[in-house]
Amino acid sequence: MLFSRRFRIALVLSLVLLPVSLSLSVTPVQAQTPRLQGQSASAAAMGNAFVAQADDPSALHYNPAGMTQLHGFQTLFGTSLIGGTTQFTSPSGAQATGDRNGSLAYPPPGHVYLVANLKDLGFAALGDFSAGIGLNNPFGSLTRYPNDGPFRSALTFTTLPLLDIKPTIAYKLNDQLSFGLGADIYTFSGLFGEGHLEQKSVWPGGLGIPAGSLVEINGSDTTAGFNVSLLYTPYRNSEGKPLVNIGMVYRSQATFHLTGNFLANGNSIAGTAATFVLPQVFSGGIAVWPVRTPDREWKLEFDVDYVGWKSNRTLDIHLTNGTVLPFPQNWQSGYTAMVGTEYRWLRPASLPDWDVALRAGYMNQQTQVPDRTFNPGVPSANTHIPSVGIGFACHEHGYFLGLIRCGELGIGPLKPKLFAIDLSYQAAFYEVRTVTGNQNPTVNGRYDTLIHAGSLSLRFNY
Repeated sequence: MLFSRRFRIALVLSLVLLPVSLSLSVTPVQAQTPRLQGQSASAAAMGNAFVAQADDPSALHYNPAGMTQLHGFQTLFGTSLIGGTTQFTSPSGAQATGDRNGSLAYPPPGHVYLVANLKDLGFAALGDFSAGIGLNNPFGSLTRYPNDGPFRSALTFTTLPLLDIKPTIAYKLNDQLSFGLGADIYTFSGLFGEGHLEQKSVWPGGLGIPAGSLVEINGSDTTAGFNVSLLYTPYRNSEGKPLVNIGMVYRSQATFHLTGNFLANGNSIAGTAATFVLPQVFSGGIAVWPVRTPDREWKLEFDVDYVGWKSNRTLDIHLTNGTVLPFPQNWQSGYTAMVGTEYRWLRPASLPDWDVALRAGYMNQQTQVPDRTFNPGVPSANTHIPSVGIGFACHEHGYFLGLIRCGELGIGPLKPKLFAIDLSYQAAFYEVRTVTGNQNPTVNGRYDTLIHAGSLSLRFNY
């Protein structure tokens, strides 16, 4: 009873902290596409090749079926610092620099995961079920260009502050096979900025609006999708730890019916309505542990995502005065390949109450945006993303910074059995892209983009 009571206390306190965690999570950021891959520091360090490993609370995002590998009650909280620029040069030599509305996207994006093994919480009647809830930003953008830039009639600013709330369950059928099922509740939240999709530009003239006016189109909505997943473990070592894992995840399409306003110089011209589609995503991966002993572990993993961006055909804006502002998209579906590795020392002689992990990875993303409908707000190009990271896990009798026993890092009666810090760094090298034949000729030109991202995650196991 004392054992299960400890977990109940942990669950209650974490749920109390959820509003604070949510405020950290609702943040727009810029990445290769509106889809943001890195949703925990440990996975980001391995090139986000984590669908098959899925053995910390971020499994709730990467492969919910992996939640059945976790014991007790576990939480993971994290954030990222993201910066970088896009350098544009027009055919005539005019230049402009885009950034993340500053050197770094602010407030920084976050991720929060709470996962519980229900049997460990004392709910024996529920058998081998695990449950959790997560908050993150799997899609988003934030880009700013000068108001006097060469393509100001196309775009000067765009933001997509989208939040995903993820209630999820998983069931362990046997030692080889687990399944996961979850909802993805997508919404725009006023906890950050104006709480809506927003695009600004300098008006070229027409519709009775003076040329040179700063116009804004915005909209918001709430919608939902679902995800299903499995984790298959055909081989284990003598201690019961996986030697081979195979993971698969399907995330459904979700459709927003956005409503908002069309503004000129801050004055409302008309209401707006538009349809915005988030794509379905198929993910698969295999993880192999060539070494998995009581003192060392070495993992290699290869994952592939297929993203159905073909569903994003148009973002036409329908005004309440009857006017339609056409925004064709006609994006293309594509693949993302991810490879990652982790080498972990378990309780080394020099740090007997710690585990230490070194991680590295690589991602390759295909562009989904054709030249005809290219938008500088999403400076999409084929992208190469190397990553590195390190992790430190302190068991309850270890000391953090040599001062505080890790088992005392909790709040009141909430004391962790393990406290972990994960750090990662990613650099996104976009291939130089020259856009020709765009529907807005001012967008034609050369785009050179480089993005940096550093992430921190804190994990508590109870």
